[in-house]
Amino acid sequence: MEPNEREEFYVGYLPRAPQGIAAYVRKVVIALVIIAIAIAALLVTGQHRFAASFFEFGNVREFEGVVDEYPYPVLVAQKNGQAGTLPVFSYYALVAEGKHGAEQMVEGFDGKRVKLRGTLIHRDDTAMIEVVPDSIRMIKTNARAMNRPVENLGAHTLVGEIVDSKCYLGVMNPGHTKPHRECASLCIRGGIPPLLVARDAEGVTVSLWLVSERRQPVNREVLDFVAEPVEITGQVSRNGDQLFLLADPKTYRRVR
Repeated sequence: MEPNEREEFYVGYLPRAPQGIAAYVRKVVIALVIIAIAIAALLVTGQHRFAASFFEFGNVREFEGVVDEYPYPVLVAQKNGQAGTLPVFSYYALVAEGKHGAEQMVEGFDGKRVKLRGTLIHRDDTAMIEVVPDSIRMIKTNARAMNRPVENLGAHTLVGEIVDSKCYLGVMNPGHTKPHRECASLCIRGGIPPLLVARDAEGVTVSLWLVSERRQPVNREVLDFVAEPVEITGQVSRNGDQLFLLADPKTYRRVR
């Protein structure tokens, strides 16, 4: 060391560090902050984004329409369309609070026009109502009976995941894949209608209500397939704005 050079030394209880040490520490701190911000940005951009699904918790509305009890409880409401065009309908799957279906709530209302109160759950073009207990009441109306023809779209083989519709549509986010399996199984066992979430030939995600080949509920039969990749071959039909997949659960096949 040259006679005029002095090595800087800093003791922690001193009020200020020597100029050289302070400059070095400043550079290290700035570098660490930049690295931390960069890592946080990479982690955020690498995460899967939550789906645009909604549960309007606390926002209770009134709905009006015709009840279909089978295969799963549904409220059918007619949309306002242009004069001279065919009527367009919206289908709202009905569920009870918690992990329960609405079968008992709608018993005896099949084909009847009703008003009910509930909370909207929706994702893309699929909607559901969590019905307030004892809020369904039949109303008198002079409206004509709704003519809702079912459109047969033919036989298809689809690969996707079976989910419980209530969580998937918005109550849980994400409401699918294996981490959600136990919850989904409990919901479907409790009467929540099962959905098959698959992709069509163009890669667009589609949701189809699962029923048997005789249009009967299949809740118990699908429990072993929940949250796993599954291949189903059956008849696809369109009822209003909703798709149904009719297939015998015994023909479902797990895929890797």
